[in-house]
Amino acid sequence: MKKLIVTMLLALTMIVMSGTTGYGEETNVLVAYFSCTGNTRSLAEHVADALNVTLYEIKPEIPYTTTDLNWRDNSSRASVEKNNHSSRPAISRAVENMEKYDIVFLGYPIWWGQAPQIVYTFLESYDFSGKTIIPFCTSGSSGIGSSATNLHRLCADSTQWLSGERLPSGTSRNDVVKWINELGLDIIAE
Repeated sequence: MKKLIVTMLLALTMIVMSGTTGYGEETNVLVAYFSCTGNTRSLAEHVADALNVTLYEIKPEIPYTTTDLNWRDNSSRASVEKNNHSSRPAISRAVENMEKYDIVFLGYPIWWGQAPQIVYTFLESYDFSGKTIIPFCTSGSSGIGSSATNLHRLCADSTQWLSGERLPSGTSRNDVVKWINELGLDIIAE
């Protein structure tokens, strides 16, 4: 009996130390984000740091300038992309070994109530079958709106898509940790 208890404790210790979760083997988490002003970047860094996981920036092949982001100018790059739903700005580099990730936190700003078109490029570039995606966004005034629903449509039916969350810029690391731990996933943010 004593040997059985020791064996079970050793097994439990190995599971805890290896990061094994309810997902089976070690759960690999990616935090992917797009940010032009730094608001979304800051929150993505909080998520990655709290989980001690990989952080990937969705960087456009051609960086956005301040002029490109002028939402008051209908001819600005962001405005033109927004009005052309088939626009897919190129991303400068790919995620290495995307197939190894089980969970993807996806961060983006809200532009005109939606995710920027480059986030569509990202989702259409990989197979998310069997993965869990947790969207989060930043905005000066808008909520997440239908952006998460529209993005979800780009993924396979087997993709588990959790409800999105709008996080105000300046959200503290502690609040991000609390949000992650309330998602009901078998991961723990610290």
